[in-house]
Amino acid sequence: MPTPLDKALNSKVLFGGIVTAVAAWSIWGQNIFPKEGDPTGDPEKWTREELRRWLAARNLHPSPNDTDEQLLERVKANMRTLRV
Repeated sequence: MPTPLDKALNSKVLFGGIVTAVAAWSIWGQNIFPKEGDPTGDPEKWTREELRRWLAARNLHPSPNDTDEQLLERVKANMRTLRV
């Protein structure tokens, strides 16, 4: 005697849904909404949000109360210098 689980597994609609879900996952993967990249260029020209995002990406946890000048100072203190 077939159980409700047996009936569900034999259903073509359920099988089609599973195949569709697996195909969508393999196409898009986990990066459906990719993160924004690091800001580039001169940090003095970055917006407040770019400064905060740069610090947060490096686990430097910017405070919401920090001023733009404090954020810029922290970014400059933690940037790697270019070697010539």
